[in-house]
Amino acid sequence: MLERLLEAMAGMPEAWVAFIVSALPIAELRGGIPVAMKLGMGWREAYLACVAGNFLPVVPILLLFDPLARFLRRWPPFDRFLERLFARTRRRSQLVERYEAVGLILFVAIPLPVTGAWTGALAAYLFGVRPRYAVPAITLGILIAGVVVTLATQGVLHLWRL
Repeated sequence: MLERLLEAMAGMPEAWVAFIVSALPIAELRGGIPVAMKLGMGWREAYLACVAGNFLPVVPILLLFDPLARFLRRWPPFDRFLERLFARTRRRSQLVERYEAVGLILFVAIPLPVTGAWTGALAAYLFGVRPRYAVPAITLGILIAGVVVTLATQGVLHLWRL
């Protein structure tokens, strides 16, 4: 799926491609930074574009998810989907539940599947972390995850060149 998206974005500036990929819920920084560096972007440029893209959905999720979820819960298919999403997020985010903002930083900073800014913002919503605490915590987590992914990607690319 990512390959088709990249084909559709052919001809776009690399920074925009990196920004868009990093804003997507599945790829986030874990996908954006390797894509950016594979496209030939330097690590600084890739880091900045991907961190910005990954941050893009955070505030809208924190501020708009509750009214959207209440609206969608009127219909059984959406209600079931949201229940599954909430259950999965609760299972994966014990750090956030226990340590709130500090747990949120760690949850977002660990670049593993089902962690990151999207799930972190959803976990903050579910566990009642106020946006004034959640936004800085998620931002710090994104910055840390960006460093981890950038260093890992540079290491892999370096080994690949050997």
